[in-house]
Amino acid sequence: MAGAGVTLEELKKRLAEFAKERDWDQFHSPRNLLLAMVGEVGELSEIFQWKGEVPRGLPNWKDEEKEHLGEELSDVLLYLVRLSDICGVDLGKAAMRKLEINAIKYPIKPCKGSSEKKHTQINADSHNDASGDDVAGSIYSDNSTSNSGV
Repeated sequence: MAGAGVTLEELKKRLAEFAKERDWDQFHSPRNLLLAMVGEVGELSEIFQWKGEVPRGLPNWKDEEKEHLGEELSDVLLYLVRLSDICGVDLGKAAMRKLEINAIKYPIKPCKGSSEKKHTQINADSHNDASGDDVAGSIYSDNSTSNSGV
């Protein structure tokens, strides 16, 4: 499973198996998973807290620091995948839909190379509604492993 090419679906299945084998489903409510993920985001933040701006690729980081970063990033990802599964959201579809919405909110020409304006300012002249309502496809998975009462 380790390495390139792992899908969100594979992670979702492995996490569901992992939790089931340990009888952890009873603890995996959306609230509990979210709070655990927020804790992991805090641990991830601590890695960067006193480093200032860090160049891409982390060229000056030790191997141990990069390994620790990978572990914390993985913790956040695993909780996010598990939370989306428990909530019945197809995370891959939701992410692709969000990219489409963002493409509407942030058209290339007025946005390229700029972080000055908010999307509402960029779209004021060209779009009355940048809500993404015209983006097709449901993000809700058909076969969530969650219980309907969760």
